[in-house]
Amino acid sequence: MLPKLQIALDNLSYPEAITALQGGVAEEIDVIEVGTILLCAEGKRVVRYLKTMYPDKIVLADAKIADAGKIITPMMFDAGADWTTIICCAELPTAAGALEIAKARGRDIQIELTGYWNFEMAEDWKRIGVSQVVYHRSRDAQAAGVNWGPADLEKVKRLCEMGFKVTITGGVNVEDVKLFKDFPIYVFIAGRAIRDAADPAAAARAFKAEFAKYW
Repeated sequence: MLPKLQIALDNLSYPEAITALQGGVAEEIDVIEVGTILLCAEGKRVVRYLKTMYPDKIVLADAKIADAGKIITPMMFDAGADWTTIICCAELPTAAGALEIAKARGRDIQIELTGYWNFEMAEDWKRIGVSQVVYHRSRDAQAAGVNWGPADLEKVKRLCEMGFKVTITGGVNVEDVKLFKDFPIYVFIAGRAIRDAADPAAAARAFKAEFAKYW
């Protein structure tokens, strides 16, 4: 199955986010992410606006919920999100509470693997029924020049073998896609690689063409 393409809208304002989806970009992608930065800048109303504008797209609210899962998760879903994220350091009951609400509403959560986590924790997420994880090279790691390496690929492989639907994010460029060709990647997230391109719609199509080569 072809991976889905997700655009991360980590813009500082709603108008900037809308601009990023214009010019044919929205038509090329599968998942619209209200990034953590945009969510903090503009609030959950952006989720509602985008779901209203693009009802056929999966809209993800990247809330990175660390606590109060049963309170924040329905806030994101009430705003129109199809998926929302739980940060990996959250206590297991937080993830379980969020997942319970998601299942009741036919939505889903993702465990965002930013910062410390280990495979014992991953076993716990699997045990309570979590199906999606987001393997994340952090923005700060990218800025420090940390590239994708064998350790990343080994972890991604193991997560796939555990049965998780794995999303890859963290400064992903078209050239990075082939690094993951041996794994059943569920979603690739591209932010700046699409938003900052000279022709963003063409950049999105380039990702999809690369997916078609390997999956």
